Amino acid sequence: MTSLEDVLPGIVDAHVQHWNPRRTPWAATRASRFYGVVPSVADRVFPLVVSRADREYVLTPRTVARAYEPRQYATDAALVPTVVGVPIDSVVHVESHWRKALAVGEESPELSTAVEETRYLESLPFGWAGTPRLGAIVAHGDPRAPGFPRMLDEQFEVSERVRGIRLVASRHPDPRVRDGGDSDSILSSTPFLEGFADLAHRDLVFEAAVYSHQLYDVILLAREYPQTTIVLDHFGIPAGVFGPIGVRTGATAASRADIWRLWRERMTTLASHRNVVVKLSGLAMPVLGYGRERWGNIGGQSTLTEMIGPFVEHVVTHFGSDRIMFGSNYPIDRPNAAVDVLVGALVDCVSQWGPDALRKIFRDTAVRVYGIDGAGPTERRDDRW
Repeated sequence: MTSLEDVLPGIVDAHVQHWNPRRTPWAATRASRFYGVVPSVADRVFPLVVSRADREYVLTPRTVARAYEPRQYATDAALVPTVVGVPIDSVVHVESHWRKALAVGEESPELSTAVEETRYLESLPFGWAGTPRLGAIVAHGDPRAPGFPRMLDEQFEVSERVRGIRLVASRHPDPRVRDGGDSDSILSSTPFLEGFADLAHRDLVFEAAVYSHQLYDVILLAREYPQTTIVLDHFGIPAGVFGPIGVRTGATAASRADIWRLWRERMTTLASHRNVVVKLSGLAMPVLGYGRERWGNIGGQSTLTEMIGPFVEHVVTHFGSDRIMFGSNYPIDRPNAAVDVLVGALVDCVSQWGPDALRKIFRDTAVRVYGIDGAGPTERRDDRW
C-alpha cells in the first residue's frame, strides 16, 4: 500500500452527504422514526414497502433512515490514516435530496428547502472533536425553476461556503432502475439551458448526476457553457456494469460489455471539453451491480481495486489527474465498502502515476475547483488548467 504521508497533509473528500431525518424536511423522516423504534422490524419490512429500484440503490434502510452528521462520518473515516498515513481533513457536502410534502396551493418547496439545508449544515459541528472541517457546499438547485436566481442569492446570504449547485437528472429506460430526474434529457432542455445562465454568471460549479447513457447531455451542456466548471458525479454511473440490476440491465456478460464500451466512448468524448471535471465517487454504489446483499457485496480492498481499476485508468488517461477528484459518496456507499477501503483501493489504482497524481486526485483538484479556504500556496483555486 502506498502511503500518502509525504504526498499531502490530508485528504479532501469531495462527496459526502449529511442529514438528520428527524430534524429536517427530508423524504426519509417517517421511515427514520419508525426505524428508531423497531429497527429489526424495519429491516424485514423494508423489502416489502420500498420499490425494487430504491432497494437496489441503498440496499438497507439504515443508510437513509438514521442521522448522518460529522460525528458519524468521523467514526466511519477513522481508519483512513492507518491505511494511507493521512486523515481526511475536509469534506464537500453535496445536496442530499431534502424535500418536504407540498401543501394544497403551495408552490414547489424545493428552492426554499435547499436554503434550509445550507442553514442546517452551517449549524453542524464540523472541525470539532476530530471531525473534518466543512470545505464547501454544493446545494440543490433547478435552473428551470422561476425562483432559481433568488435562491442562489439567498444561498450566499446563508453561507460563504456555497460553491456550486447540483440537479440530479438521472433517468433510466429500465423501469426498475431508480430515476433521480423528473423527466428525460433535462440537461439539454431549453428551459434548463436558459436558466443555467444565472448559475454561470455567478461563477458557480455545476454538478451533473446522470447515468452513463445520458453523458451526451453533459457534453452538450459543457459545449454550451465552456467557461463554467462542470463536475461529473460518480464517474458517470455505468449502472449494471458489474452485474444485474433492475429488470434486465447488466443481466448478461454481453450487456455488461456494452455498458462498459459505451461508457468508455462517451467519457473519451467528454474529456475533450476542458471545463469538465470527473469525480471518482460512488465507486461502491450498489446500482453499479455489485449485488443485493444488505451486508455488502464487494468483499475487500483488493477486489474493489480489481473491479474499478479499468475505469480509473480510462479516466486518468483521458482527463488527467488535474481534472479528477476523490469522493466517498458516504453514506450511500457504506453497505458495500468502508471509507478506508474506498481510499485504499483508489490509492492502489492511482499510485502507478506517482505522487503528483495522488496529490491532485485526493486534494488539490477539489481545493481548486471548490475554492476551499485555508489552501496552501499551490492549492488555491485557479480555473486555468
